[in-house]
Amino acid sequence: MANTGKKIRITAGAIETEAELNDTRTAQAIWEALPVKGRVNLWGNEIYFSIPLSLDLEAGQEVVNIGDLGYWPDGNAFCIFFGPTPVSQGDEIRPASPVTVFGKVIGDATVFKRVATGTKITIRSQE
Repeated sequence: MANTGKKIRITAGAIETEAELNDTRTAQAIWEALPVKGRVNLWGNEIYFSIPLSLDLEAGQEVVNIGDLGYWPDGNAFCIFFGPTPVSQGDEIRPASPVTVFGKVIGDATVFKRVATGTKITIRSQE
């Protein structure tokens, strides 16, 4: 999946990181909806929060990579994956159900291990 060069800034409490969006319809829809805000929910080493978009699954993936950004249609949720989840087998990173991968964190995604449930999270475009 090609990157678009579109970058976003993710701020969760004291953690701030950049991510790059890929060339999916989902990424474009999220880009157009920015900025979005929410409160962090944790599920293993995954952050997720609902965003005001209802999108269909696009090239759904049952296993993702560290740093992937996913859209989870079942919860209209923006997801950040930074390690195994409760349904992972071994070291894999497995969402609760398939997600659309629409981007990737630039740099070390494990910084999100320091973010607590309920922390405010903001996603905005970075021109």
